[in-house]
Amino acid sequence: MANTYTQFYVHLVFTPKRRNALIRRNWKDKLEKYITGIVQNNGHKLIAIGAMPDHIHIFIGYNVNQLIPDLVEMIKTSSNAWIRENKLSINKFDWQRGYGAFSHSRSNLDSVAKYIMNQEEHHRRKTFKEEYLEILLENGVSYQDEYLFEFFEGEGQ
Repeated sequence: MANTYTQFYVHLVFTPKRRNALIRRNWKDKLEKYITGIVQNNGHKLIAIGAMPDHIHIFIGYNVNQLIPDLVEMIKTSSNAWIRENKLSINKFDWQRGYGAFSHSRSNLDSVAKYIMNQEEHHRRKTFKEEYLEILLENGVSYQDEYLFEFFEGEGQ
């Protein structure tokens, strides 16, 4: 029987419910490490992760033996429980429904990883809404406004 070889890179993006800025600087590194464990325990390779107060980017070498919706659901469900158990958020923490998943070629690994690792610098110039709409446009993803993340005009980063 022949072996199967695959190579896929996926950039995931999602937000806390109602796009609340609930991810605090004093525990964001712990959250990133926790999510890294989930990704790796499911056979994916973490390339870069970057949490901001109101969203997170996760860039992985994707294991095709698990469906992306199942991985995202596992990340969200497990990290919700972990945040609550460790009492990291004074507010009720939940991830918003939906997510973005974008494929990238091997030649883009470094640029996408650097982009994710430099989120704080990036958001000094651009809001998350501007960033997300730009990602959709760059990837040729058509969308309907009513199904996007909840964005708020005048949002500050």
